[in-house]
Amino acid sequence: MKNRLYKFTYCLVALCTLQSCDKGLEELNINPDASSTVSPDFVFTKAQYDAVGNVITGLQGTMQYTTSYNDVASWGSKYIFNQGTAPYTVFTNAYPNEINEIGEVIRGLEKDPAQVNKLAIAKIWRVYSFSKITDLYGDIPYSQAALGYTKSIFKPTYDAQKDIYADMLSELEKAIALFDPTKSSFGAADLVYGGDTTKWKKFAYSLMLRMGMRMTKPDMALAETWVKKAIAGSLITDDADMARITYLSSGQIINQNPLAYWMLNSDYLKADGVSNPEGGKYYDTFINYLKKTNDPRLPVLSVVYVNGKPSTDVSIQKGMPANIPNTKPADFVTYSEPNQNTILKLNSPMLILSNAEVNFYLAEAAVRGWYSAKSAATLYDQAIKAAMRQWALYGADGVIPQASIDTYAAANVLITSATMAKQLEQIYTQFWVSIFPNSQEVFLNWRRTGYPALIPNNYVGNITGGKIFRRMLYPATEENLNKENYNSAVSRQGENNFLTPIWLDKQ
Repeated sequence: MKNRLYKFTYCLVALCTLQSCDKGLEELNINPDASSTVSPDFVFTKAQYDAVGNVITGLQGTMQYTTSYNDVASWGSKYIFNQGTAPYTVFTNAYPNEINEIGEVIRGLEKDPAQVNKLAIAKIWRVYSFSKITDLYGDIPYSQAALGYTKSIFKPTYDAQKDIYADMLSELEKAIALFDPTKSSFGAADLVYGGDTTKWKKFAYSLMLRMGMRMTKPDMALAETWVKKAIAGSLITDDADMARITYLSSGQIINQNPLAYWMLNSDYLKADGVSNPEGGKYYDTFINYLKKTNDPRLPVLSVVYVNGKPSTDVSIQKGMPANIPNTKPADFVTYSEPNQNTILKLNSPMLILSNAEVNFYLAEAAVRGWYSAKSAATLYDQAIKAAMRQWALYGADGVIPQASIDTYAAANVLITSATMAKQLEQIYTQFWVSIFPNSQEVFLNWRRTGYPALIPNNYVGNITGGKIFRRMLYPATEENLNKENYNSAVSRQGENNFLTPIWLDKQ
């Protein structure tokens, strides 16, 4: 009896002690450097950085801008994929980062009527972020995406791309209608427009135009409807309205131009034309075209190292063939590579949607008879000139004299007497040159139009039968962790390989 009483007393004392010790534990477990509530402004900035930086860099090779003698590094130009994660990158990075982040921003704003302009901007950015993923992969998690924390949905279904597009376009319309000139907006937290709602409307309508044009293969009538809706709104048709993020030359990596950072650290950091770890140089297709057309952008974009010094001398610029076997060629130093003073600057901008791109789409709309306010020839001319001017954003070395711009444009007028196919070939061959280095956007447009008419590289050992990719691959983690929904998507869309056409690619 005494023994039981002792044990009871001991437990009672221990319990009281524990209760006493618990006082203050909650405070001890709070991280003083973290917040228990989401700050929409801070998270929105991160969502912008993450979305713009989330690109498949290997498409530089697929669109025949760059290549390498290294088989692994040049999977995009040689269609060899034995290792690595390159085709999964956008899918893998998007959901835990920009998609999750923009979802948190929207949840943090949607119940406050005073924040309606921020909410509209966030919704537009969400459409932009999702469009990048579905355009590359087709069917993707959309309606149930990034709901693990709020609704415990850890295995989201894959929505059909046709349905995703319908919803995204509807979301753009609704977001545009939300803007209220009497309410506040983002300020410095918005890296693209500083919260300028007028410019955000133009971005939304221009994104609608891009997405409308995307649909010309699977549904021409629907494409025309949305293109006309976009045109009826206000578009990016001035240099000052283009959507872009400008980066810093130092500091954290997230603040530096992601494409320049990747290229520098993959190949061009030493800047001597020889010490390129991944063996990268410009593709001969790209350099040959710039030389053949006397393009004034060539010295802006390209250098050849002579005695260890970069030269922009047009006469010596030379692209490297993509069929060089897995051995460094003896004349490696003689091939052109990106200019350190423009394309490789860490504080250079990333153009998200430009005046040039919009004018190329409008030129196509005019050719198709969907737009009559200006002629296709005028719009094409405006697009070329805007694409030349935008290199001034890269600094003094990017400035192209107006006389050179005018001379090039005069020598490359749109031949409106030609067939529609020939006019589209002209428009989108210029698009290819003008949208560089945004190879991902060029790839998506090439898949739709077939232009520029690139000759595939049937390199020994390639996995596509010498054909250029049509889509990117779902990561293996999806097959393992979300198998049922993954299998459903594959059975509906087709095999998870590089050549399976997605809805946007079917005619």
